[in-house]
Amino acid sequence: MFTGIIEETGEVEELARSSAGARLVVVAREVLTDLKRGGSIAVNGCCLTAVDCDSRTFAADLSPETLSKTNLGDLRSGSVVNLERPLLPTGRLSGHFVLGHVDGTGQAVSLEPVGDGNWWLRVRVPEDLVPLLVYKGSVAIDGISLTLASVEESIIEIAIIPHTYEVTTLAKTRAGDSVNIECDMLAKHVQRLLASGTLAPPGAEVGGLA
Repeated sequence: MFTGIIEETGEVEELARSSAGARLVVVAREVLTDLKRGGSIAVNGCCLTAVDCDSRTFAADLSPETLSKTNLGDLRSGSVVNLERPLLPTGRLSGHFVLGHVDGTGQAVSLEPVGDGNWWLRVRVPEDLVPLLVYKGSVAIDGISLTLASVEESIIEIAIIPHTYEVTTLAKTRAGDSVNIECDMLAKHVQRLLASGTLAPPGAEVGGLA
């Protein structure tokens, strides 16, 4: 479980592909202070397992599914990634509940300055994710907890404050870039219940009472 509050950005040292997927090696600092083999780490919002780590880098294996459903397969040596360790039970939930299970990839449409260090981000998202995105709702983009300022058909818009722009990969985002999207977990559960017919609509009988 994560919060979408990025702790630091790391730099990809290597993405070595194999017939079974790939191994990602990332240079980091802060997240390495207590990261151990077998520990979880969110890379661009994708929950990975550290299979090797030292004082300078950590490595994680990427399955074919991860490579096909996220933007991690686009990484190369020198790419910058967002990093976050799992939420501690004693920690503050400053963002929102993020599972690290990417729902799909979107495409950055534009990132424009709006004054005083603030920015306006527009992202095109897959059609099947649109019903899970609501005005003023939460979304994780490349692992960053953000609030939706607008949802118009398949385009979402988000106001980016100076701090978020400065401490995440957003400063390097360009039009056309692929970004990982994770929708609010509550929205996904509600959608599933509605689809299965197990969530009674308003006015329906519950427990034999109208």
